[in-house]
Amino acid sequence: MLKSVLVNDIMSCEKMVRETEDNEVKIAIGADHGGYELKEHIKKVIEDMGIEYEDLGTDSVESVDYTDYAIPVAEKVANGEVDRGILICGTGIGMSVSANKVDGIRAALVHDSYTAKLTRQHNDSNVLCLGGRTTGFLIAEEIARIWLGEEFEGGRHERRINKISQYEKVRKG
Repeated sequence: MLKSVLVNDIMSCEKMVRETEDNEVKIAIGADHGGYELKEHIKKVIEDMGIEYEDLGTDSVESVDYTDYAIPVAEKVANGEVDRGILICGTGIGMSVSANKVDGIRAALVHDSYTAKLTRQHNDSNVLCLGGRTTGFLIAEEIARIWLGEEFEGGRHERRINKISQYEKVRKG
């Protein structure tokens, strides 16, 4: 039964993305060497969903620093150049920590479909972080499809998101 609920969620999310009137959603995606292979797989999922994306690297499994990819993706999201970002490193932790240093970013490290759904609905996450060494291709694909298809619910959740934004403004001085 749970499996059929998840399948229905995924199909519903994909339908929402396809039915978007102008479907001008754009994603920035980046990974370090630990997330390269999963990034390449997720790019195919994004293409299958008909979503435009910009790949900011890396282009191999050669060792690189995750910050060199997290910050540019997060900045593109924060500046409105793209709607959302996806970041992948070995565990997703380094990408999440780095991306969340950029004001306006709500990066969420996700390991399952339920939190993928809730992080969009309740937290309005704008960057999805995945672990290339900790998350299998099939669950990562499911997470990405759900996360890309969900919308922010607003309401009481919006009040909470606004508190985060207000803190960022106060902190800047």
